[in-house]
Amino acid sequence: VPADGSHWLSMREVVDILGQRGHEVVVVAPEVTMRIKPSKNLVMKMYSVPYTPEEMEKDFKAFFQVAFEEVSFFERLLKVLNSMKRVTEYWVSSCEQ
Repeated sequence: VPADGSHWLSMREVVDILGQRGHEVVVVAPEVTMRIKPSKNLVMKMYSVPYTPEEMEKDFKAFFQVAFEEVSFFERLLKVLNSMKRVTEYWVSSCEQ
């Protein structure tokens, strides 16, 4: 089960090649996704999730923005942990759905 992001980027080429060789490839993905997109070489099955693209984009941007903030080590650590928790909630929610 490829997760959105780097796991999917690695799988995408394999999935495309299998589709080109005549295999029927079905990808099940959340309706809100960053990288998993339809292709002529696969069938997409989408399922609903309880978050919007705007919410997900906002939280992912916040996650990466922490690295550029000039705050104390402990403040940054707390922000990183909170951001990681929020980003992880998207994956958990997606799996639950």
